[in-house]
Order: sequence, then C-alpha cells, then structure tokens
Amino acid sequence: MFYQIHTYTELRRQIHDDLRLQHPEWVQPNGESPMCDSYEARLMKLLDALTRTNAKRARELPTR
Repeated sequence: MFYQIHTYTELRRQIHDDLRLQHPEWVQPNGESPMCDSYEARLMKLLDALTRTNAKRARELPTR
C-alpha cells in the first residue's frame, strides 16, 4: 500500500514499520529488533549527511 509522506517524522515511522513488516525474522519475541535498528540508524546518518550537503550547496548559490 502507498502512503504519502509529508514530514521527516512520518518518513522515519514508515521506514521503521516497513522494515519490521518486510523482515519479521529480524524481530525478537519481545518486539525489539537490533537489525532493524541498525538499518534505521545507518539510513538516518545518510539522510543527515545529504541534508547538510544540500543546505551547504543552497547557501553557496549566488543570490540575485
């Protein structure tokens, strides 16, 4: 099913939920999932780096 994402928080929640749905074998009986947590953390680092890079580029653009 397709959900439209509007905020960064919604994106993180969707990724969190989708990882657990797509890989139920990674979820422990107590509901914790170190593997999913690791994937989420790596993705957040990548998104953060991308956001910082884009913000830097935007500041470097000449103003008109």
